[in-house]
Amino acid sequence: MSEPKLTALPQAGSTNLYCKAHLSQMGHFDAVWTTCQTAGRGRRGRTWQNAPGEALYYTILFKEPLAGPACLPLAAGLAAARALEECFGVQCALKWPNDLLLGGKKAAGILCEGFGGAFVSGIGVNLCQTPDFFAAAHLPHGVSVAGHLGRPLPPGAPARLAKSLSRHFIEDEDLRAFYREGFGALRADYLPRCVNLGRQVWFEGGEGVAETVDGQGRLVVAGEGVRRYVLSGEVSVKGIYGRV
Repeated sequence: MSEPKLTALPQAGSTNLYCKAHLSQMGHFDAVWTTCQTAGRGRRGRTWQNAPGEALYYTILFKEPLAGPACLPLAAGLAAARALEECFGVQCALKWPNDLLLGGKKAAGILCEGFGGAFVSGIGVNLCQTPDFFAAAHLPHGVSVAGHLGRPLPPGAPARLAKSLSRHFIEDEDLRAFYREGFGALRADYLPRCVNLGRQVWFEGGEGVAETVDGQGRLVVAGEGVRRYVLSGEVSVKGIYGRV
């Protein structure tokens, strides 16, 4: 097997769709990144607001079987949190299932997709945008790493973060165990970072207090005398993104 490749793109419509279009030419753990994504997408078809030169748009390809593909967003969240800590010294919280928070605001989002027997994990990270950018984009709950730190990021920050992301996806032992065994391999590190836990949450079909994330990656919610197990979908959390 050849060494995984990390490719910098001058721009892309979507890094996830780039991998889909080049699936036959790419290998397992190959990744691409850019700082200009002109047709990015969030979950449920939402548009990802482009910030040319001020954000990282990164996608890694998985061409070997995954034990728990539905939990790939949770694994990607951990990889991204570790990379951001390594590169910039920031401690990200994780909002189940696919957001990373700094100071209670969204700093990164994750979109995982499957096609042609392969999977991709796309990660968009706000690096240098100012508060004015988020205000103009009507994203009051967005924040960049530089904005959180209160200082500019060093030159080459996007490339450094992309390399760190690939390194964690490829080399971290518990992530490698996740690919073989599923979310249980990551659960001990994921739970302390998860802001949903102990809070009132709203999801499609109900609400309650999020108690834990189980070994299958499901959010366990207690309410109205029953426990519900949420595997995917939108989840609002009291006190996060203005929900009170």
